[in-house]
Parts: sequence; C-alpha cells; structure tokens
Amino acid sequence: MLVELSSDQEFFRETTARFLREQVPAEQVRRLRDSPAGHDLEYWRRGAELGWTSLLVNEEVGGGSISGQGLVDLSLVAYEFGRHAAPGPLVPTNVVAAALSGTGGQAHAEVVGELLSGEAIAAWCYAEPPPYGRLGDIALEIAVEGADVVVNGIKRPVEAAGQARYLLVTGRTGGGLTQVLVPVDTPGVSTTPLRTVDLTRRFDAVAFDHVRLPTAAVVGEVGAAAEQVERQLQLALTILCAEAVGAMQTAFDSAVGWAFDRHSFGRPLASYQALKHRFADMKTWLEAGHAIADSAAAAVAADLPDAAELVSVAKAFIGDYGGELLQECVQLHGGIGLTFEHDLHLFLRRVALNRVLYGTPGEHRQRIADIVERRGAGARPEGAA
Repeated sequence: MLVELSSDQEFFRETTARFLREQVPAEQVRRLRDSPAGHDLEYWRRGAELGWTSLLVNEEVGGGSISGQGLVDLSLVAYEFGRHAAPGPLVPTNVVAAALSGTGGQAHAEVVGELLSGEAIAAWCYAEPPPYGRLGDIALEIAVEGADVVVNGIKRPVEAAGQARYLLVTGRTGGGLTQVLVPVDTPGVSTTPLRTVDLTRRFDAVAFDHVRLPTAAVVGEVGAAAEQVERQLQLALTILCAEAVGAMQTAFDSAVGWAFDRHSFGRPLASYQALKHRFADMKTWLEAGHAIADSAAAAVAADLPDAAELVSVAKAFIGDYGGELLQECVQLHGGIGLTFEHDLHLFLRRVALNRVLYGTPGEHRQRIADIVERRGAGARPEGAA
C-alpha cells in the first residue's frame, strides 16, 4: 500500500504478514486445494483474534478499528492476503458483520459475536446466475406473508456458503430490495459446490425453496435496503481491490528478482532493454493500482459522494491491468512460470478470480458511465436537452 501508515497500523500490518508467512506458506496453500473448506478453522479463529473480522463492526457490539477508519485498516489485511495468496472468507464475513452491525440495536448481536470470535463464518448471497448474472441484477424474491418472510430463488456464486453458519440474502420485495439473515440449516436451503480457479476459496450455488423465516430475520427494513446493499458492494470491492494489488506486488517483486538472477549470454535478463520496457509498463500499472485502491478505500471509509465511482474505477483498472501484469510475470519467468510448483500461479489465480467477482471490469465501466450520466442530468437546467 502507498498510504502513509501510523505506527499502530504498520504494526497491525506486520503482525498479519508474519502470521500469514508462518501459517500459510506457499507449500501449505498448494496442499489446501484438496481441503473441502479451503482453510483450517483454527487458522481462521486465530486470525479473528488478530482483528480480521472486527474492523467494520461498531464498538457497541464488540468491534473497533486501529485508526478510526476501519475499512482502511481492513484493506491492510486484504493487501497482505493478496501478498500471500492467503485463504479465508475475508470478504463475505466482514461484509455480513458490517451489515448486521450497521442496522443498530441488539437484534443480531449474538451472530455478530460469533463472527468476531471466528467461531462462525457468514456468506453474502448477492450475485445470481444468468439471465440475472450482471452486476446489480436481483431476481430472488423475498415476500412478506403475515409475520413471516418467504425466500425463493437461487444465488451463485456465493463465497464460503458451504462453510458458513449464516447467509445474508439480498432479494427483491416488490420494487425495493430486502435483506434477511438465514441460518444455513433452515429448511428449504441447499448448497451445491462450484469449481473455481483459486486453490483456497470455495464457492457454491445456494437455492432457497420457500424458505420461511420470522420478520425478525430481516436486516434493516423490508423493501428499503438499496443503500445498504450499495454500501456492502463498495466494501466488498474495496477489499477485493486491495487484495489484488497485494498479489500484483508479490508477482512483480518475484519477476524483478528473477530477471536479475538469471543470465543470458553473460548478462542478467534485467539488463536487456526490451525487458526493461516491459518492467516499466508493469511498474506503471502496479503503482497506479496502489494509488487507485488506496483512494477508493479512503473514499468508501469516509462515505464520500464519489465513493461509488472511485471504487468502480479501481475495480475496472485493477481487473484489467492486474491480469496483464500477472501474465507478463509468467512469461518473463519462461517455462518455469507455467508450472504448478512455481508460486506465480497462486497469485495469477487470485487476481483472475477477483477480476470477475462483484462485477467484471466491463460492468464497472458501464456503472461509471451511468454515474456520470446521472450526475450530468442532475446538473442540467430544467427543460435543457
């Protein structure tokens, strides 16, 4: 990260980095590809003790931040997750914890406590399969029937649904959005594992077949969750972008080290001008990725008016150029860069998956265009063409 860190933030980042180096080195990450959960539960509980799940949660229910800007602090954790291709449901658990905490009161305080301790994992059921697979399309229905709400529909892909104890489900009630908290063992809920390129993250399709819950399960207000969902989306995108930049940084450092160590015709590979040009391009993409990810984190943390636009700019840029950078690093390593034994593919997988989660770069460019168009329409005088 390029942000200027306080001594407390730097200590927090270093503590996370040291923990990840010790607990999930590259060899362990490779072994986790055969793990049903993709991570060790004790590892996640210990990470929660370090503060990974509490940074977006209000102090009244046990949360707290390092700097007063919890999302900026969490982006430091996400960055180190990317640097180490680390496992764990960092995005969904934090998004759900923030949503439950943000509704106020003690309605979901017990669940938040389980998430903060690492005893439970939560998943956000947001994305949907085609034909509703585009960013922001919501077709799942949440109907109000007397003192109950009834959930019908399918969500996919849902990160960590197979390991989660709770599901935060975003659906449509009439013309508005509603969110409900659904325990995974509720009758009518079923999960189907999906395949993914990432070795440690697990995704599922989750089906809701007339799932009936009391209205106390509603998070927020029925039909009035649009702003809440937008906030959750911004949080998820910020975490993903910081993580992707961490992966880009490790891959770039690896490629630079390789180019200085390897020799051709008695000269280091890094001394050839053609390769210098490629490294210059990659460095430009990397520094820009750092800058836009940091700016997006600061804007979303402060809830600035341009936060939605900035975080979509970050997702579009990092989604495109992160992939370009990783592909360049693989090529610069030559044949060894294509092998499973080399670490590069761990970071390539992470960046490739992050690229498509919560909207592709193309979808976020369209989102930016829509934001700019609405802003322009609001600035026109009445009756102007």
